[in-house]
Amino acid sequence: MLNKRFLQKISAFIATNKLLEHDERYLVALSGGADSVFLTLVLKELGYDIEAAHCNFHLRGEESNRDECFCRKFCEENGIKLHVSHFDTYGFAKLRKMSIEMAARHLRYSYFNQLVVNIGASATCVAHHQDDSVETVLLNLIRGTGIYGLTGIKPKNGKIVRPLLCVTRFDVEAALNEIKQSYVTDSTNLINDVVRNKIRLNILPLMKEINPSVSDSIATTALRVSEAANALDVIVKDVSETAVEYFSDGSTRINAERLSACPASEYVLFNLLKDYTFNSAQIELIHSVMCSKTGRVFTSPTHRLLTDRSYLFIEPLTDKKLRSLAVPETGLYVYDNKTKFKFECFDRTPDFKISKDKRSCFADMSKVKFPLTIKPAATGDRFIPFGMKGSKLVSDYLTDLKVNLFDKRRQLVVADAEGKIIWLVNQRPDNRCRIMDSTTKILRITCQKS
Repeated sequence: MLNKRFLQKISAFIATNKLLEHDERYLVALSGGADSVFLTLVLKELGYDIEAAHCNFHLRGEESNRDECFCRKFCEENGIKLHVSHFDTYGFAKLRKMSIEMAARHLRYSYFNQLVVNIGASATCVAHHQDDSVETVLLNLIRGTGIYGLTGIKPKNGKIVRPLLCVTRFDVEAALNEIKQSYVTDSTNLINDVVRNKIRLNILPLMKEINPSVSDSIATTALRVSEAANALDVIVKDVSETAVEYFSDGSTRINAERLSACPASEYVLFNLLKDYTFNSAQIELIHSVMCSKTGRVFTSPTHRLLTDRSYLFIEPLTDKKLRSLAVPETGLYVYDNKTKFKFECFDRTPDFKISKDKRSCFADMSKVKFPLTIKPAATGDRFIPFGMKGSKLVSDYLTDLKVNLFDKRRQLVVADAEGKIIWLVNQRPDNRCRIMDSTTKILRITCQKS
């Protein structure tokens, strides 16, 4: 029987982190190594309903088969139901063009997730312990990760739970040796040609020469960092709710002034932009200019971002280009899947009044020459805004209205057969086509957006 002190320590850790329930079934990932053997025995002695699962990846020849045989015998001796799956890991990695390590991980967790459903289990228990968490912290520190990488391994992540994060590798091996329980050793864990193995075999032993309890120190620090990360998450959530607007077309607008006023604004910006695939270097530069420079555009593999006055505008990348659409006569015209234009001609009546709705344009039919064209505004386009005498560049007019660069690029105009702009769509009609006392027939253009 396992040491009661260890059992109590692990039981308390499970309870504190709300990992397991005694009226639920759980799957245990069993490799045959010391950690997974210890975990299986712990959960069995604590009275949990468990079944085990072993993956044979066929990566180490006879050693892989040896591990499978050990797991079969171990489960038979302890009255535990065992599920075994075999994988062509090399073939899968080649097919998916991924590393062997990533292929094995994908296969392992896909199998566990499906098996959990099949046997009616609540979660998969894996045997990561404190040293694994410490190695993860050091590995992420070497790689230059953000704050989340320094929080270590989480006790629970979805349907994966880790009840052994409160004990060390030394604790595990000592407990097994005490009851003379055998286990197998993966020979690849003894070779320091993988970064994690180098940390385990070279760096950590050297650090322990300086501080024998370095693992405990790093684990405690990771816990504190995790608490700090939780506090920052609250700030991110608050900013996301108060300074960010999400639109149905996939675009986003962030109030940069409000963002810059919050604590750890660059960290918050990183969390807001990470889902848009901007990298750390871009986010750092965006943060440095977001309130000082207008018109800077940054592009990620999936999105583009614009700094515009006190806002950041983000929109998805698309190959779709604005087109020109000929309008030979009145009627309904579909410009794209979200925009329709309706062209109507009617006699002027004594009670006629021009609507102030910007989605409609009213023009004197006698001053408009068909065919008309709906097209994107081009560089150098000019018109005479309604109520004015002199002409103005469309781009300057939109700048005066503080229209951002992305919306400028999407601005449509309606022009007549002579190239004269009749309407800056949803903005302003041209003064040359205005309705006068002498007007008898009126052209009404309406832009309908879904």
